[in-house]
Amino acid sequence: MKMHGPRDLKYLCYFYWANDHGKQQLNLRPSNAAPFRLHSMNTTEIYLIAMGIVFTVPYLIWRLGRTEQVAPLVVVQIITGILLGPGVLGNLFPAYYQFVFNPSVVQSLNGVAWWAVMLFVFLAGIELDLSQAWAAKKESALTAGLALLVPLIFGAVAASFINSGQMGAGWTGPLAKDWQFTTGVAMSCAVTALPILILLMEKLEILRQPLGQRILRYASLDDIAIWGVLALILMDSERMGKQVFFLLAFGVLSWVLRRLMKAIPAADRWYVALIWLIVCALGADGSGLHFMVGAFLAGVVIDAKWFDQAQMDLLRKHVLLVMMPVFFLSTGLKTNWAIGGTLVFVAAALLLLASVAGKLLGVRLAGRILGWPAGEASVIGWLLQTKALIMIIFANILLDKQIISSATFTALLLMAVASTMLTTPVVSPKLMRMKNQSA
Repeated sequence: MKMHGPRDLKYLCYFYWANDHGKQQLNLRPSNAAPFRLHSMNTTEIYLIAMGIVFTVPYLIWRLGRTEQVAPLVVVQIITGILLGPGVLGNLFPAYYQFVFNPSVVQSLNGVAWWAVMLFVFLAGIELDLSQAWAAKKESALTAGLALLVPLIFGAVAASFINSGQMGAGWTGPLAKDWQFTTGVAMSCAVTALPILILLMEKLEILRQPLGQRILRYASLDDIAIWGVLALILMDSERMGKQVFFLLAFGVLSWVLRRLMKAIPAADRWYVALIWLIVCALGADGSGLHFMVGAFLAGVVIDAKWFDQAQMDLLRKHVLLVMMPVFFLSTGLKTNWAIGGTLVFVAAALLLLASVAGKLLGVRLAGRILGWPAGEASVIGWLLQTKALIMIIFANILLDKQIISSATFTALLLMAVASTMLTTPVVSPKLMRMKNQSA
């Protein structure tokens, strides 16, 4: 590249489509942002650089930092996604950020992220087992109801305060009505991350024990309620006809699918299930709901007993290992500190307080009514307050539908990370005390 004067000592990366090569090339122009020169690179090469960052950085932090007791790899990946977003990396190193996370690369990453989260939510729907909840319906309904209702009320109060103007403007999305914003944020405070809850209880060695199975019952009922409320929030009067048609068609096709799945060989069921997932996600998104709502519904009507449990556990772990880190990165790229970093952290702390306090109080009330042993309500409450992926997915939907702003999304994301990081350090000693008392 020929030098044209002193201003050419500094360069800013930018991209253009070269018609004679048919691929995206890298060129340089004067700027104060990047005092270096880069060789031409195509989109594929930059995409691979981004993928290398996605998988290398969180793994090294997790492994070398030995964060497992406080922050499992999933949490580290979420935090890394935030750090790699425009609010942190984009501000500190804008030239590097624009180079690696240019629009073409981000779009490619989003495609992987969409498929990853569809699979994850689909598996979460399949893993819901409401038969056990029905067998102990009084206890399950009371506990799940209080565990959902109390944090929902606390979250609604927190959301109303955030939206009142006391913390400035810019928290609601451009298409949100007040009730949609308040309900959406309140439900985010009431969410329990069922798939991550399973992973945490496996690590704590209580998943297959009676206590673990009870917690799964409560979380399963709450998940159904939360996704149902989300569907109501997303109902659009202008597209009500399409949404009603989708739900009716879904009901009919679900009946057909269930009969088909019982009739076909076990080896074919995963292929049929994936086709069903795509159809439901497409129908939900086309009707104005959201493709993740469709993915969850697609899984709910499928029985886990139709598949080998070991294979399903392995698939969930592989999705978390191979694909979900890309979703965490794409989530981090949506973070925004425009309202002010301090206020975003204040909002996150307020929502975390509403979430944790509401969940603990709700479960404690249930434990007192049902006469649980000492300490049991605290353990159940802390496990059920785990937010992690499901709340992040929930918040992504609210952001995509412009019900919340990027600032609110960032606050919810921080709340989900803090909620999940609190779980293991708090629950482990409580479980140890319970074992010592029963010994």
